Amino acid sequence: MRTHKRNSGFTLIELMIVVAIIAIIASVAIPRLMAARLSANESAAISTLRSLTSAQAQLQSSGAIDTDGDGSGEYGFFGELSGADPVRISTAGAPAAGTAGTDELNPAVLSGAFGNVANGQVTRSGYIFQMYLPAAGSPAAPIAEDATGGSATTFPDPDNCEVLWCCYAWPVAANQTGNRVFFVNQEGDIYQMNNRIAAPYEATAGGPASDAIFSVATDMGSPLGVNGVAATDANTWVPVQ
Repeated sequence: MRTHKRNSGFTLIELMIVVAIIAIIASVAIPRLMAARLSANESAAISTLRSLTSAQAQLQSSGAIDTDGDGSGEYGFFGELSGADPVRISTAGAPAAGTAGTDELNPAVLSGAFGNVANGQVTRSGYIFQMYLPAAGSPAAPIAEDATGGSATTFPDPDNCEVLWCCYAWPVAANQTGNRVFFVNQEGDIYQMNNRIAAPYEATAGGPASDAIFSVATDMGSPLGVNGVAATDANTWVPVQ
């Protein structure tokens, strides 16, 4: 007598059950994975800003950049801090471009990865970072880093650059690579904005304006718009706890 063996493959109903189970697992796991990545990226951004604060303090105290030759060190851009670009030098007591191969910071005070500057910005772990140094006078207008790093075109003011710098960090894609926007300056305190606004800060061309957190437009020397003081961008900035 011949017996009929059941095919080893899944039946249609079994396949539908498997697909349904996978869909249920994915619906739970994927949001958790995305939330974990968002949190990790934000933590990395905060850590980067803390490292940047230390690097700037080390650069300024070393006097490696002193473009007016007065013995007081100045703050730098990503390209200079990382050793990827020549630091600014002093020529007849005025700022001038350093020479490639001669005037790079050695040893650098920031990882070489921060020398990968594009559009004046550095992108790491889902966040975009942009540094500003001050122009001359008061108000001290923010000057962005050169497109490919460092400063060889518009030089920051030597005196203001001895006491002022700032950096923003915002997500490459809001709600995907990060949510919050962060800020730090020479004081070393990190501030955040929740970015729950009509047009969130995101992407290369969609970051905060250089004076977003300041209380006075285009003035890096003005008080920050925190603790009840209005910020230029009209958003609420608070300290990172």
